[in-house]
This record gives sequence, structure tokens and C-alpha cells, in this order.
Amino acid sequence: MKSLADRIPFPGLRKAFCMENLRPGFAGLMVALLAGCTLAPEYSRPAAPVPAAWPSGAAYDAAKPVPEATPAADLPWREFLADARLQEVVEAALKNNRDLRLAALNVERARALYGVQRAELYPALQAVGSGTVERVPADLSSTGSARTAEQYSVNLGISAWEIDFFGRIRSLKDRALEEYLATDEARRDTQILLVSAVAGAYLALAADRETLSLAESTLQAQEEAYRLIRKRYDVGVASEIDLRRAQSQVDAVRADIARLVQITAQDENALNLLVGSSLPAELLPSTLADIRPLKEISAGLSSEILLRRPDVLAAEHRLKAANANIGAARAALFPRISLTTVIGTASTDLSRLFGSGQGIWAFAPQIGIPIFDARTWSAYDVTKVERELSVVQYEKSIQTAFREVADVLAVRGTVTQRISAQQSLVEAVAETYRLADLRYAKGIDSYLSVLDAQRTLYSAQQGLIALRFARIANVIALYQVLGGGA
Repeated sequence: MKSLADRIPFPGLRKAFCMENLRPGFAGLMVALLAGCTLAPEYSRPAAPVPAAWPSGAAYDAAKPVPEATPAADLPWREFLADARLQEVVEAALKNNRDLRLAALNVERARALYGVQRAELYPALQAVGSGTVERVPADLSSTGSARTAEQYSVNLGISAWEIDFFGRIRSLKDRALEEYLATDEARRDTQILLVSAVAGAYLALAADRETLSLAESTLQAQEEAYRLIRKRYDVGVASEIDLRRAQSQVDAVRADIARLVQITAQDENALNLLVGSSLPAELLPSTLADIRPLKEISAGLSSEILLRRPDVLAAEHRLKAANANIGAARAALFPRISLTTVIGTASTDLSRLFGSGQGIWAFAPQIGIPIFDARTWSAYDVTKVERELSVVQYEKSIQTAFREVADVLAVRGTVTQRISAQQSLVEAVAETYRLADLRYAKGIDSYLSVLDAQRTLYSAQQGLIALRFARIANVIALYQVLGGGA
């Protein structure tokens, strides 16, 4: 069975008492009493469990770093979002959004808790005035006769101040500080997510409104075609099946318009929720082309940039907090030294309370030495496990961040090619529709070919709008996953 000395969770008494660097004499003793030491293990950042470079391959060839691009973490959102109306919308969201407000209040709470814990390092000075008047019966009086006893006092002193000789309070203070810093990083992460979400919702509204405009213009063309076929049908030139086919296309586009009207209304509702208030119509976009392009950003050459993400920094601060908590658990295995001292004046007569010779003082140091308490060793084991849990969570946050950036880069590397192919498809289908309409007008082909070309063109145009939105949304996502600056 191990002795108590063998179970001490750190080597040597020199580190435990932190006396090696003290100068002899009273000054050195006071430095030791007031400054103390810490028994927390030395912190070292765990190695990042991800590759040093971003993924490579066919999906990433077109997403190579742009040398002149500003790193996302150094780019304020006002510079990244160049559109003036979008900036105004984001400003309103940062002012009114409730999630961000809750995050800010959590930071204020954590900062106040850190202040409370830090104050434990210093003595609390109290002034107390008291007075008692009591009657002592004859059989209890030392004089054998009843008497009235009076006592008055005014004291200034320190009550049960724990001198942080082994760093228990200092370690708890460090833990509170790291928890406060982690909360502040969580607030910054919430702000970045909010900015990205507002920009994404704003662009989604623009894309859906553009799609709605496309559907309305398509409906006008379909209704004009239907009227022409109706006239031809009335004079016996067109068949009824051609008329019904034209009517079916008109009805399909009408249904699509109703769906898009619903979607754009829901987009506005989502944007208003993020902003925290209803936005005026003049701030809302009409099409994607109305929005100024975003500033170009790059992921850089190394994945080390992930260490600057707010969620990763928050995880590291929580790891440091767990590391400091080990120091507090270690210090609990050593004696606790506390001090109570008082100085003041006392008298049996209120009029002589502040007279000469009425001064009193008391000096009462106390030391408590743990002999046997199995809870302290179990608590120490808990802190070690909590630190390992924090290490795993920190490593997982880095791996998650790497995966998010890699996914965004995969989209970035392919979306331009997809837009180019889709643009070519739109042009080809538009020409097909023109030729099919000419052939039908000359009676060479049936209206079915025209109808099929119309549907294909409408679908291709919708796909092109969706891809243009995906390209812009991908830039916003890259800004977010790289920890864009606040």
C-alpha cells in the first residue's frame, strides 16, 4: 500500500511549498503568503489531429488559395459584405437579435463570476459595532448582588481569510478566468454565425425573388402562347390536344408562382426573426444581381488557421480551465492556513468607548491539516478525467472545423464549372425552344416539342439561379467556417 508521500500527485516538496525563490526574512515570507503558488500542471496545447494541408484532388483544384486574398479571421464583416443595404440589415441584427443578446449576457455573468473568484485572494475587511446591556441576578453575580452589565465595542478586522499558500484559490481563479474567456469566444462565435445567417437569408430571399420574377415572365409568355393557340383552335388550325397542352403549361407555372410567393414570404419571416424586427421594403433585395459582390477570401495554405476559430479557442480555454482545476484539487490535499484578526476599542461605558487605554486587538491564525478524507483523492481523480474529456472535445472541435472547411472548399472547387455548364445548357435549350416554336408555326412539328422545350428551358433557368446563389452562399460559408473576423 502506498504511503501518503508516495501518493502526492507532483514530484518533490520544493514545488509543493514554492519556497525555493523566497529571500530570507519577513519580506520573503509576506510574498509567499500573499502571492502563493499554483500546483496546476504546466499547460501544453495538444497537437491538432488533422492534416497540415487542405485536401487535394479534382474537387479542390479550382479552390486553390488566392495569394492576394485577406485571411477571413482578419477581415471585418463590414469589409466582407460590401453591399450597403446588407450592412444595414446586419447592423440591425447585431443590435436586436436575442440569441446574440443572450450570449453577451452570459459573458457579463462569467466576467462577474471571475471577479468574485479573484476577490477570494484578498482579505475582506469588516467594521463591526456592537453593544449589549444585560441584568445579572444576585446568585450569578460575582459581587453577590444584582447588577446591570454593559459592553460596547467597535472593531475593524479580517475574518477567516484563507492565505492561498498552496494556490487553491489561485487555481480556482484561473479556472474562472478561462471559463470567462471561453464564454467570450462563444459570444464571438455566435456573432459570426449570426452575420453569416443574416447574409445567407438575405441572399436566399434575393434568389427566390429572382426565381419568382422568372416564373412570372414565363407565365406571361405561356399565356401569350395559349391565346395564340386558342385563336388557331377556334378557326380549326390547331388541335384540341395542342390547346390542352398549352393550358396545362400555364396552370403548372401558376402553381409554381403560388409556391414561390409562399417561399419568399417565409424567407422574409426568417430574415425578420434573425434581425429581431421587421425590415422596411427598401432594404430588401429584388435579385442576386442587385447585391454588390462579396470580397474575395482564401483558406490559405495551412489548416493551422483553424486554431483561430472562436469555437476552437473556446474549447482550448475550457481545456485550460480543466487544467487549472487539477491545481485546486491538488492543493486540497495540503493544509489550509487562515487568519482572523481584529483591532478596535471596547468599554463598559459608551462615553468612554473611544477613550485612552480602551484599545483591543486579537490575532488568530489557524491551520487545518487533512488527515484522512477519501473525497479529496476522488475529487482529484475527477479533475484528471475532466481534463482528458476536455482534450478530446478540443481535438474533436478541430476535426469538425477541418471537415467543414473541406466541404466548403469542395463546393468552391466545383461550383464555377457547374455554373458554366448550366449557362451553356440554358443557351442551348433556349435555341432549341426557338427552333421548336418556328417548326410548330410552320406546321412541321407538333406542339409537344415546343412544350417540352419550354419546360426544359424554365427548369434550366431556375437551376442557373440556384447555382449562382450557391456560389455566393459558398463564399459566406467559407468566411464563417474560417472564423471570419467580427
